[in-house]
Amino acid sequence: MKNVNEILGLKNTNEVNEKLNELLASFQVYYQNLRGFHWNVKGKMFFTLHNKFEELYDDAAEKVDEVAERILTLGGTPLHTFEDYLKTSKIAVVKDENDGMKLVEATLENLSTLIKIERELLEVAEKADDEGTNALASDFISEQEKTVWMLNSLLG
Repeated sequence: MKNVNEILGLKNTNEVNEKLNELLASFQVYYQNLRGFHWNVKGKMFFTLHNKFEELYDDAAEKVDEVAERILTLGGTPLHTFEDYLKTSKIAVVKDENDGMKLVEATLENLSTLIKIERELLEVAEKADDEGTNALASDFISEQEKTVWMLNSLLG
């Protein structure tokens, strides 16, 4: 039986899977940050931000699943423990913050980090002739850049 990479006609995907796991771990911390933001936000923009953070964490949960499934598609094993996520994530945990505008700023910082990882992933996937991962990362980047623009506009 052929391995998945042979069937898909891909070159060595070890580096792709490493970068995908970095993205997965970072998305998991981003997701958990957003849950905390949703629960704890206070201020004049409470209703707007409470709903926006929920929208963003629902989207992040879907992306977590897509990334994990991409790793499996490429014959890898997705990280799946909080210990591994915290060790691998490029996003820092945000704790004990409830000011709405500071949470928006933290979300922008988190999104900036995710976009940086995804751009690095594009380069790694290109070397492996991995169009599926390229498409995934490109789609994520397009959506997140629009979210960055909108959140940045909210800050003025």
